[in-house]
Amino acid sequence: MREVDVAVIGAGPAGLFAAYYAGFRGLSVAVIDALPEPGGQVTAMYPEKLILDVAGFPAVKGRDLVANLVAQAAPFGPHYLLGTRAEKLSYADERPVLGLAGGEQLGCGAVVITGGLGSFSPRPLPCADSAPGAGIVYFVPEPTELADRDVLIVGGGDSAFDWALTLQPLARSVTLVHRREKFRAHASTVARVLSLPVRVVVNAEVTRLFGDGTVSGAEVTVRGGATETLPVDTVVAALGFTADLGPLAEWGLRLDRRHILVDSAMATNLPRVFAAGDITEYPGKVRLIATGFGEAATAVNNAAVAIDPSAHLFPGHSSDAG
Repeated sequence: MREVDVAVIGAGPAGLFAAYYAGFRGLSVAVIDALPEPGGQVTAMYPEKLILDVAGFPAVKGRDLVANLVAQAAPFGPHYLLGTRAEKLSYADERPVLGLAGGEQLGCGAVVITGGLGSFSPRPLPCADSAPGAGIVYFVPEPTELADRDVLIVGGGDSAFDWALTLQPLARSVTLVHRREKFRAHASTVARVLSLPVRVVVNAEVTRLFGDGTVSGAEVTVRGGATETLPVDTVVAALGFTADLGPLAEWGLRLDRRHILVDSAMATNLPRVFAAGDITEYPGKVRLIATGFGEAATAVNNAAVAIDPSAHLFPGHSSDAG
């Protein structure tokens, strides 16, 4: 059984900062997330959008914020278990033991849950069953990989239009298909996309995909109208995500709907289990990335004392280290 001092569940901004802070305190750490990339909701839904309310950054793209957080934690060697869910919680000698998907056991001195919205997964493209293999993606970790491709974006929310803005300068062509006439995306973003050479098809759905091993075309059907086949190399399905607490809901945590109740130490009702970020609830809670950073530091510092009662709660200033 693998052993670490702190297991962080959730690789969003709060979880990545918790990984840094655990390392800063000299604790070994593993970061677990069901998504295949670090960054959580930021990476999955708005990697190219500017975030304006992170202290010290007048403006920072979501992807750049995530990259900086990963780099900040990197000197301490966190172990990333991505594409993996923490499914069960038990205790051995008063220490938490996490049962991971696939059967692996992870023993830890403490757990810090930073799951944001909880376990979330992309809404599937309805015609995905007809897909010929590769070519359907739900987010784009590296936009330059779609350079000189014919890209079809499906959706009408902020994510769909953000991807259109990002990919239009890179791709050979960008077509956006939405099943309604009105969009959920911010009006200014919609206006920017409509001013670009991006084809926007409304009241339409992707009804079939073609190709041999990878997508090479898509059938688009306009409601009450004709069906058209488009050349397509990549389909970006920006249809949103479904979120729930998943296995966490069965652990015996005190909950307020989908949120975990914590005290001022970010401690839950379970021994050695803490939480931080959007997944938490307490009086006056404000759900911002900036708030999550402070909660992550509080959770890790209190976890350090739970692991070693002789440790100091206050770790000292980082500017004094080294």
